[in-house]
Amino acid sequence: MKDPIKEQPMELSRRSLLTGAAAAGFGLAAGSTLTGCPVDGPTDEQILNFALNLEYLEAEYYTRAVGRTLVDVGLDSGVVVGGSEVPFESESIRQYAEEIAADEEAHVKLLRDSLGALAVSRPEIDLAGAFTAAARAAGLAGPDESFDPFANEVNFLLGAYLFEDVGVTAYKGAAPLLSNAINVRDAAGLLGTEAYHAGEVRSLLYSMGEETRNAAEAISDARDSLDGNTDLDQGLLDRNDRANIVPTDSEGLVFSRTVSQVLNVVYLTSETGAFRGGFFPEGVNGSLNTT
Repeated sequence: MKDPIKEQPMELSRRSLLTGAAAAGFGLAAGSTLTGCPVDGPTDEQILNFALNLEYLEAEYYTRAVGRTLVDVGLDSGVVVGGSEVPFESESIRQYAEEIAADEEAHVKLLRDSLGALAVSRPEIDLAGAFTAAARAAGLAGPDESFDPFANEVNFLLGAYLFEDVGVTAYKGAAPLLSNAINVRDAAGLLGTEAYHAGEVRSLLYSMGEETRNAAEAISDARDSLDGNTDLDQGLLDRNDRANIVPTDSEGLVFSRTVSQVLNVVYLTSETGAFRGGFFPEGVNGSLNTT
């Protein structure tokens, strides 16, 4: 497997990223009649179930990286492809990963407990081919090469970086749509925790030097090429090439993503109307499932 950090071309345009995504199989055509969001606005149940799908994904990623799975805590539904214990070289990064894994397990439990019998089951998750497709689109792997985020701690952090910013912006977008005060409180707490995780991952990647920072910039560009025409995503560097650990707007606020924008990223497609793909080969569970 090619070293994704040392051998990649970094100067990629938005257009080239979209072309790469299509070549990697990102452009999954949709045929579902379901919409990303009901006309009269989503219910709290729909929003929390949408969040639960994302928490399943993050929890499986982190728990497998530290040597366990959600099966170990009683969940055994959708198939999960890929994932293995990361051979961490740094004890501190291992401890960070273990802490985040425990948080993500707790998030799954919280949302399942809140939803009770209405909680969706864990969907099918791809932690192998989806990362390779994303890496190829970002220029971190060639057309015949794979990318394994569990191969080493740098790859692991780059994989985490792909998820974490999306989770933060998803909760920011969902918060105003919730009606129950307890759900608003929980969403605020979840957003805060995910923001801590994202800041931790961004800080670690920034500290690893120029090549790693450039790889993270390529991932940011790839995310941005998937979630619409707006230039939302921010990498680890600002316009003056200074540290940009906390990606905010001019008012110092985290930006938001809609349900459709989040699904565009995790389905790895810029298409409108997609209902599966990428990290969720059969789509997310629940009614908020289409870009």
